[in-house]
Amino acid sequence: MKKLIDVKGLEGLLGQRITLFCGNYIYTGLLVGVNEMFVKLEKAAIVYETGKLTDKDWKDAQPLPHDWYVMLGFVESFGVLK
Repeated sequence: MKKLIDVKGLEGLLGQRITLFCGNYIYTGLLVGVNEMFVKLEKAAIVYETGKLTDKDWKDAQPLPHDWYVMLGFVESFGVLK
């Protein structure tokens, strides 16, 4: 039996700290904006080494100097991890 779920995508995660797995990098931050081309993250970081995904903190996440924008065309997957 198929189960129908209500999928809200990124808009449903506004206001939460999310993680974006992209073609080359992993970005994390507070999702504050979404449009058809990009997302805007506050308190953003680029993750160079994750460690165990179930750990509380990333093994190596470098804070970005200000709000950061990520093009949706490069996002492979996303969600709330930490």
